[in-house]
Amino acid sequence: MNPIEEKFARLATDHAPGQEVRQAELDWGRLLRGDKLPGTPVDFSHGDVDESAFAPTPGSLDEFVKGFERGGEQAYTEYRGSAEIRERVAEHLAEFTGAPLSGANELIITPGTQGALFLAIASTVATGDKVAIVRPDYFANRKLVQFMGGEVVPIRMDYLGRSTGAGIDLDELEAAFKSGVKTFLFSNPNNPAGVVYARDEIESIAALANLYGATVVVDQLYSRLLYSDVRYSHLRASAIDADNVITIMGPSKTESLSGFRLGVAFGAARLIDRMEKLQAIVSLRAPGYCQAVLRTWFAEPSGWMADRIAKHQAIRDDLMKVLLAVEGLEARAPEAGSYLFPRLPALSVGLLDFVRILRHQAGVTVTPGTEFSPLCTDSVRLNFSQNHEAAVQAIERTAELVNRYRVR
Repeated sequence: MNPIEEKFARLATDHAPGQEVRQAELDWGRLLRGDKLPGTPVDFSHGDVDESAFAPTPGSLDEFVKGFERGGEQAYTEYRGSAEIRERVAEHLAEFTGAPLSGANELIITPGTQGALFLAIASTVATGDKVAIVRPDYFANRKLVQFMGGEVVPIRMDYLGRSTGAGIDLDELEAAFKSGVKTFLFSNPNNPAGVVYARDEIESIAALANLYGATVVVDQLYSRLLYSDVRYSHLRASAIDADNVITIMGPSKTESLSGFRLGVAFGAARLIDRMEKLQAIVSLRAPGYCQAVLRTWFAEPSGWMADRIAKHQAIRDDLMKVLLAVEGLEARAPEAGSYLFPRLPALSVGLLDFVRILRHQAGVTVTPGTEFSPLCTDSVRLNFSQNHEAAVQAIERTAELVNRYRVR
């Protein structure tokens, strides 16, 4: 394999969320035990944004149309996004995170949070750089670091070993910084486990980053979708050096606006400048007409967000009841976001085979845990932002197949 082929092979997107339907089928006669289970197909690899589940923010289409009607003014914004919209968004984010923010110098609008992540990593990682990444964490983190030529330094997170906090191994993180790591990348709430970092964990991360002069990129995509009695600490509002932190957020998940491809990155002005230069080459800007939809972000109707959280929490609780009734299965109820990351009992088939069996025999699509850490060979991720009834039935079919293939 030549160097270019090897570089792209590291991206390994065949099992990434949304790609499952492209996977090759197996010899089902060899693997399956029994007929297909009846029920509505459910794709847990991403959230359902249809009217039957969680439709986009009210007014989002109207704002898009208004953006279209503004024509070239909206279509050809600055590379970092419309100045007026950035100022509006910066005001909301400053209030939300508890730290001042300049829309002019410290914020960029990107083609989704995925675009923000790419720009942030490319702006902080050079060939040969060591980058600390939590295990498990968002699937693109380590792939993008490796694609940029960086070396991943894994940091353990024992999310199942405690009832609060993320369980990050802070001793490992400090050892990583001592070894020469200059960038730390993590999500809070964690994707895939849905756990929220405790205040003492965030303060410790900030203190270590300051001590070793490290840059921290934190993905806070689900930080608005917090469940009952969960306290959230924003890294940028801690004592961390403001010149060494980038926060990534966007309205794609909680607000069901993923189809508009909108994200933002905000923080250190020097890094935002780098990100804009790269965006100007990669995509020019976030889609101009779509940027107008950000006028609905943090401006939803009264009670809308509370209702959305309550509905997600109800689905989470019902799914947890089914999962925890399965012998040998381990799961921790997420404190935020819409992901479950159960650890399956020992099965008579491998993880990827079981994922395919679920899709073929139960009409249930999940993402294998190995997307989030090479060590998670016994876990799957489920996005439960779905129609409530259909999600429960799908998990019941999943539980039936886990029991069918469980090693007894």
